[in-house]
Amino acid sequence: MSDIIPCLGVVGTLVVIFGFLAFLRYMNYKETLALAEKGLTKPESKSKKGLLRWGILVTAIGFALTAGLYTIGFTSANNYPLHLGPWMLGGFVPLFLGIGLILIHVLTD
Repeated sequence: MSDIIPCLGVVGTLVVIFGFLAFLRYMNYKETLALAEKGLTKPESKSKKGLLRWGILVTAIGFALTAGLYTIGFTSANNYPLHLGPWMLGGFVPLFLGIGLILIHVLTD
């Protein structure tokens, strides 16, 4: 019974986050429809800094997770090379995803 409260908390948090994102997408859709009824189009964004900003943010989060998860390797009973075990994927995935976003920004300029 005590495990149900953290599970509901995580599920509730995800519902709020994804619900807000769905609401933002719906409002963007309604805005596009309202502009189309008036014969207008949305102005295109001239800034290509979105990929760079997201890349830096995701890389920073990935680096922080990697640094935090690295300490688990020293307390693990198994001897993994360089203390890098499967738990490091939680930090490496966002780290390399962010590096990929930054590379896309740099290479497509």
